[in-house]
Amino acid sequence: MDLFTKTQQDALKGRAPLAARMRPHNLDEVVGQQDVIGKGKLLRRAIEADQLGSLIFYGPPGTGKTSLANVIANMTKSYFVKLNAVTSGVSELRQIVKEAGERLGYYQQGTILFIDEIHRFNKAQQDALLPAVEEGKIVLIGATTENPYFSVNSPLLSRSRLFRLEPLDKQDILVLLDRALADKEKGLGNYRVKVSTRALEHLAEAARGDARLALNGLELAVLSTPPNEEGIRIIDLAAAEESIRERSVIYDKMGDQHYDVFSAFIKSMRGSDPDAALHYLARMLQAGEDPRAIARRLLIHAAEDVGLADPMALLVANAAAQGFEQVGLPEGQLLLAQAALYIACAPKSNSVLAVHEAMADVKNGKYGPVPVHLRDAILGAKNMAHGKGYKYPHDYPGHYVEQDYLPRELKGTKYFKPSMAGSDKGVRNP
Repeated sequence: MDLFTKTQQDALKGRAPLAARMRPHNLDEVVGQQDVIGKGKLLRRAIEADQLGSLIFYGPPGTGKTSLANVIANMTKSYFVKLNAVTSGVSELRQIVKEAGERLGYYQQGTILFIDEIHRFNKAQQDALLPAVEEGKIVLIGATTENPYFSVNSPLLSRSRLFRLEPLDKQDILVLLDRALADKEKGLGNYRVKVSTRALEHLAEAARGDARLALNGLELAVLSTPPNEEGIRIIDLAAAEESIRERSVIYDKMGDQHYDVFSAFIKSMRGSDPDAALHYLARMLQAGEDPRAIARRLLIHAAEDVGLADPMALLVANAAAQGFEQVGLPEGQLLLAQAALYIACAPKSNSVLAVHEAMADVKNGKYGPVPVHLRDAILGAKNMAHGKGYKYPHDYPGHYVEQDYLPRELKGTKYFKPSMAGSDKGVRNP
């Protein structure tokens, strides 16, 4: 590295956002993610022993994926290369792989390749990495905000160990904010700053687990607040609120956020929690989920989770789905909310799931001829005794008479098992 390049890099480092400047240099400086890098954990032991295999770090923005990669770069004896999938192509990858092979052959030094936003690589780009990973020319570390099972090729994923990073909690972010205010070398310690407790708590809460957002919000608050007569920058709650914008709802309609939030919505209705059902409904609507997909799920779960315990649930869900087609958004969210609340508050029965057992029997060949007395007796079929012996229920007291309806091979089979909830408990199943 020549003097000009080093000077240029130092200048860029000085202009880097606070979150980038405050990245940890070793494992002890990492805040949060103790389930992944806590004492005695597999990843920590591998980093400390410099015995890493290929890794995929998966999690929301600001949870420490790039920070962990930087820690590994500082602690490994391998040559470290960093790429961003947005700006890199196959030709660059092939050159890196070629140099990694030469480095391994000539100097017995391994290469760690960190690819940020690896989900942005297409199939051809990911395939170009596979031979080098298999042959051990490179150790791959990928970082992604999207579910790797959707966005990373299966062969590459199968050769990597996946670590999921969770959003940081409020206390973790407060630790990072305090550290940044005290650090004179990389942080804001050279400024005379007084930040109120309420301001710090707002930054930590508004970031919703994103350390990058909290740190950069703090930096903006400090730099944009003029010193008072005593030369002190006072950061109160109002200044903090101005410096950190409301974070957009994290929701990938083609990936795991879609499935996770939908799953939570369904399970909240099934679990009779109307508040949670409304919360997840709001998250989906705010993130732009297809309201018709929501309406379809309401129909399904009105039958599956409420069923005969309250047959009105299906009518309410169907009315909401049809009504939405007429009114659309934003008013249509009221119809979806009414159906979701009705389903959440209704008595529950999943007795309709008996159809799955019946379908399985038929699929597996467990059926027989329709009993003669149930067969259609039209035209010449009557001459073959079809329908003979059939008892018409309405001719009997209570409009019921006992007789066999199932094929002889299934006699005594019970699919339908009514619950004791709502209307379901009154259904006859002798």
